[in-house]
Amino acid sequence: MRAYGRPDMKFLDLAKVYIRSGAGGGGCVSFRREKYIEYGGPDGGDGGRGGDVWAEAVEALNTLIDFRYQQHFFAKNGQPGMGKQRTGKDGADIVLRVPVGTEILDEDEETVIADLTEVGQRVRLARGGNGGFGNLHFKSATNQAPRNANPGQPGVERTIWLRLKLIADVGLLGLPNAGKSTFLAATSNARPKIADYPFTTLHPNLGVVGVDNAEFVVADIPGLIEGASEGRGLGDTFLGHVERCAVLLHLIDGTSADVVADYETIIGELEAYGGGLADKPRITVLNKIDAMTEDEVAERRAALETASGGPVMTMSGVARTGLIEVLRAMRAKIDARRARDRDAREVPEPWRP
Repeated sequence: MRAYGRPDMKFLDLAKVYIRSGAGGGGCVSFRREKYIEYGGPDGGDGGRGGDVWAEAVEALNTLIDFRYQQHFFAKNGQPGMGKQRTGKDGADIVLRVPVGTEILDEDEETVIADLTEVGQRVRLARGGNGGFGNLHFKSATNQAPRNANPGQPGVERTIWLRLKLIADVGLLGLPNAGKSTFLAATSNARPKIADYPFTTLHPNLGVVGVDNAEFVVADIPGLIEGASEGRGLGDTFLGHVERCAVLLHLIDGTSADVVADYETIIGELEAYGGGLADKPRITVLNKIDAMTEDEVAERRAALETASGGPVMTMSGVARTGLIEVLRAMRAKIDARRARDRDAREVPEPWRP
């Protein structure tokens, strides 16, 4: 289990849970013995089936905090069979309600069992045991009074990991104090912590941003430092949250002593982390231009364009200068990504004999 920030923090993105499906009920050995009724014989019913353990992606959740307080999930066992050919009741299933974007991993924390990326997706994690046959099931012409029944099958017990990767359209990147939280607060309904002293966000924040009658989700992750991919600082703990983003918004503190070095630090960490993060569409923005002269802005922007090999936008989250232009650039890249994904889904599979 992994949680961040203060003890009362509400963000959790990794949890270890123990699950067990229900065992099947045993079959019943019973004989019909009623006075004055002919043709008595075996009438033991089968046992009920054990419940399954499922995981389902649901709306309105963006953390695994519920699994901090409950780590064990056991489905109900099936009831044993009874006389008079009565089958035992099946055990009730149990469903783990998880946020959209949750990966379910095996105990080794590497093998992916399922990746729930859409609301309503379900996966069965442990199948309940079948109920045993009652002695009625074994009746035959040569064995008309069987006195044996099957026990129910045991349930499946396993340990799994739940790992949340937030699903957002845009991921904010930058060194600590680059102005990511200020940008999110200025453009969305999110209210991350902001102060006039250097510090870093301790857990991801999500905000819904709107521009030109379109909305998209932006994720602000804790700032990276040099060596983050090797576990320094908060390390690469939160980089997984931007793996699913369509666009990366790289904010650079314009008041830094060396903006090019800051840019190269983040790009180096993306490349070291892998997972295709360094190849994602990226918008580079020189932030905090309200605290700089026009000559300083032009000089540092030119240096960044040379280092990045592409255009660099300018912005001030505090003064709200250049925000609309940045939002429109983000929207254009998101729309292009969605169009590519839509076209990819519509391409028919090649005919096969």
